[in-house]
Amino acid sequence: MKKIKPPSLSETIMTEIVCPNDTNPMGILQGGRLVQWMDIASAVCAQNHSEHICVTASIDSVKFKSPAKVGDIITIKARITRAFNSSMEIFVQAWAKKVRGQQAYLINESYFTFVALDDNAKPVAVPTVKPGSVSEKKQFADADKRKKSRLLSY
Repeated sequence: MKKIKPPSLSETIMTEIVCPNDTNPMGILQGGRLVQWMDIASAVCAQNHSEHICVTASIDSVKFKSPAKVGDIITIKARITRAFNSSMEIFVQAWAKKVRGQQAYLINESYFTFVALDDNAKPVAVPTVKPGSVSEKKQFADADKRKKSRLLSY
């Protein structure tokens, strides 16, 4: 029988400080560094859910909404929306905040897809996701449409 897990069990929150080596010459966080952090947070989420090593299969469009600068605190939240057979969709948001207590603001969000692998690097079945809240149920329902859209783009 397949395990069933709520999204809250694998939710991952990662925090980083933007350092000079993370930025361009204007002191603005480089997009590639942010995507790397988002990929790490979503990988941890997928691995906690599946209890297997996971690899990134796809990243949906990445839109940079606002810049983050040297010294800003970045909080990345990754939460599983749905598990299929061996793949999982993870919704990731990145928030930035100035050190002096300002409100955090959304700088990026995207969906990452991961595949769980067994010890022989073959795809392996993952636990089912049991959404609880209204927003989790909507993300879960919409995940099937997003998956179909991704498959059409290959």
